[in-house]
Amino acid sequence: MQIILLEKVLNVGLLGDIVKVKDGYARNFLIPQGKAKRATEKNIADMSLRRADLEKLADNKLAVQNTLGEKLNGVELKMAQKAGVDGRLFGSVNNVDIAEALKALGYDITKAMVQMPNGPIKMIGESAVKLQLHTDVTTEIKVIIVAEKD
Repeated sequence: MQIILLEKVLNVGLLGDIVKVKDGYARNFLIPQGKAKRATEKNIADMSLRRADLEKLADNKLAVQNTLGEKLNGVELKMAQKAGVDGRLFGSVNNVDIAEALKALGYDITKAMVQMPNGPIKMIGESAVKLQLHTDVTTEIKVIIVAEKD
């Protein structure tokens, strides 16, 4: 399916690019998320008129995420979890838990922004977690898991 990108999409293209992607990816993700439109003649003409506004919005969004990334860089997030005597957690700490803890501290983070390539944290200790705030903005925080005191 031919689409016009309304913002930069990782591994697909930049704002305003007309690209061909799989139908399901366009219908189920890009178009509902507002990241793309079908590449019809009307939409292509409309895009040429709105391009400057969309670029301005994208620059503003990037600036906001850059400032958030600077605030988050080097943040240590301490979380208490129930654990056994050997240091293994009863359960695990995943991206949802980290996003909720950061929201409680006042940061606007969603679970999709939290990247855990090694999977959920299952042991007490320190772990580095990468946050993908924007396609161009990534930062790293330190998550410290301690045993919960009864």
